Amino acid sequence: MTHNCLNCNKVITGKFCDNCSQSASTHRFSLTHVFQHDFIHGIFHFDKGFFYTIKELFTRPGHSIREYVQGKRVKHFNYFSTIIILITIGYFMKKWAKVDATVLYDDKKTVEGLLKVLKDYSKITVFLTVPIISIVSYLFFRKSKQNYTENLVLNMYLLCGTLTISLLLTTSLILTDNKDFLISVNYLAAVLTFLYVLIFYYQYFSVFG
Repeated sequence: MTHNCLNCNKVITGKFCDNCSQSASTHRFSLTHVFQHDFIHGIFHFDKGFFYTIKELFTRPGHSIREYVQGKRVKHFNYFSTIIILITIGYFMKKWAKVDATVLYDDKKTVEGLLKVLKDYSKITVFLTVPIISIVSYLFFRKSKQNYTENLVLNMYLLCGTLTISLLLTTSLILTDNKDFLISVNYLAAVLTFLYVLIFYYQYFSVFG
């Protein structure tokens, strides 16, 4: 059975349009479709979507993102969307915190100012760090012949991983106000972040020698 593509109006004979690649099964929006396909499938399916990307970022971070950069992109959630979701989760979780993160630091005045900037301009500050880090990785790993934009993308996903690790402290701030425990969790998160960055870069760039 053939019918016309809803996107470009060309005749479709298979599962996808030969002209624009839109799925032949595209149909009108309904609450059932939006909930089951766009929301459940896009976010919660472990074979594709947000949680699939998070799973890959913590089981084979560098390898999976290298494959993404080289063309295996169907299963991964978009890096911009992943970052926005993680920032949003962190933002709302902080509203339930028993104490403010400034209790972890001795120089509270300086830290309060810094954390206020990071809180008020979190999206801007997060995205501004990536281009700078990408320049460093591009120069340091230039032997891999990955261009600057590819470094930009891989570092976006690296940021997704480090943002997920940072939720460890945010969760702890919700559960307890014990300063000593929170300081320990903060140090643990810092160590885990450092190790994660090393593993991520090693896995990604090791295949290039």
